Amino acid sequence: MPNTNAAKKRLRQNLVHRLRNRSIKSAIKTSLRQVHAALTAGNVEESETLYRLAVKNLDRAAARNIIHANRAGRIKSRLQRQILSAKQA
Repeated sequence: MPNTNAAKKRLRQNLVHRLRNRSIKSAIKTSLRQVHAALTAGNVEESETLYRLAVKNLDRAAARNIIHANRAGRIKSRLQRQILSAKQA
């Protein structure tokens, strides 16, 4: 248990931040799942539109330091390669 007022405030802030970060990470995972589902179904155009939304979520999370910027770039690169290979096939 925190003893000082500053420690109590940090505990309150950490609870709010943790919940917010968890919801943002969940939204990212959901958008990535949607892109993968569209790719496996063969909907290349739909996967491209979902990819744009996923990139927006990833960039926003990386800007807020919820995920690392390199991780966001790595995920975007992998998705883009999958979409390009689905286009060619």
